Amino acid sequence: MNIKTIIIDDEPLAVSLLEKYVFETPNFELLSTFLNPIEAIEFIQNNDVDLVFLDIQMPELSGINFMKIVGDKVKYILTTAYSEFAMEGYEHNVIDYLLKPITISRFQKGIEKAKERFASVQESEKNYFFIKSSGQQYKILFDDILYIESIKDYVNVKTKNHEYIVLDTLKSMEEKLPDSVFCRVHKSYILNLNQIKSVDSKSVLLISDTEIPVGESFKVNFLKKLK
Repeated sequence: MNIKTIIIDDEPLAVSLLEKYVFETPNFELLSTFLNPIEAIEFIQNNDVDLVFLDIQMPELSGINFMKIVGDKVKYILTTAYSEFAMEGYEHNVIDYLLKPITISRFQKGIEKAKERFASVQESEKNYFFIKSSGQQYKILFDDILYIESIKDYVNVKTKNHEYIVLDTLKSMEEKLPDSVFCRVHKSYILNLNQIKSVDSKSVLLISDTEIPVGESFKVNFLKKLK
């Protein structure tokens, strides 16, 4: 995945330096550069932009006001000659700020933060994972999973239409699943919160009419997620 980038700064030398750095960075695509931030707003409205290198102090429109107009449609790395102005930008979708004059080593640290942020977003947007069962790889949609049960050295991934026996641990499975949808409710069970039909003090009934026990040590966290 290439991270689509633009540079906005009213100083031509600052633009040239960042342009050079971006061109030398793999997986970053520089779409355009702007000396005028107002022109950049129109560009963002009509193009897919992921990341903006944005100067905070510009005469036509400050970087802070620019972010208020554009909002969280894009992410930002701020550039500034004055560190006291940088912190104001952190209420917006800011990954990092680079203090001028920007060195290549400091630029690369900002780039690594950007890569991590975009990788994290991409991962969170996935709605599936792959498992290996009976010598084959299967693509499993999170929405299709009812529950996952631990069976000694294996886990049983129970979906709406199938069961997959996988050589894995429940803890490992838990780390692969989105925390907002799945919950460990017992030492032997993880369940899909969206598949719950009813809950009582000791168990959960799923849409498939399967009853899953709730362990005492997991109850508080489970009830918190239900709220």
